[in-house]
Amino acid sequence: MNPASVREHAHPIYQHPNQDFQRRIRCMEPVSLRGKLSWVAVGYTVVLAVSTVLVMWRYFQYRWHPEDANQYSGMWAGGDMILGIFIFCLFLVPTFFLVLVVRKSESLYTGYTKGLFALSLTAPVSIGLFAIPLVRESDSLLGSVCLWRLVGSPFVLAGMVSSRLLAQFPRAKRFSSYATLIEAATLGTMVVLLGMATRLHGGE
Repeated sequence: MNPASVREHAHPIYQHPNQDFQRRIRCMEPVSLRGKLSWVAVGYTVVLAVSTVLVMWRYFQYRWHPEDANQYSGMWAGGDMILGIFIFCLFLVPTFFLVLVVRKSESLYTGYTKGLFALSLTAPVSIGLFAIPLVRESDSLLGSVCLWRLVGSPFVLAGMVSSRLLAQFPRAKRFSSYATLIEAATLGTMVVLLGMATRLHGGE
């Protein structure tokens, strides 16, 4: 080959198109599992930050307008309920993407369903604690946590059912099934107890 031709092809101006093509190929490569999990973590961080700001804003509203909060306690309680439901729905968004990311990995999805199983156990514990008058009638942090855990039970159950439907591995299916059954049984027990309490108050 002509030495001049070799020198010309070795010149950077002839290598640049090939390097640019390689960079484009690298950009088109699929995002790694770690990268996807990082994006999910960012989503949870954003949701947590937004939820914290909303809760703090609601807290300061009670501090700034105590008379209105006492006079219109029912309306304020309804506002708290709407805020809580909105926050639960926010957390379902990154959870949905988390399930899509880890569902093809047996170890990760099994670990995720184990977490769901542990979460489901907090539902019957919350009912048991909330049945104690000292916890139910106080303004303690424990009573608030138990109350909101029970309020969010329908949304948690929806997430568990979806996770069970997307499960592909035997252990993941088993843990997600256990979690779904516990959550559904707890929610059903809560509905029955509320119905009984309503009938008792109505009969008085």
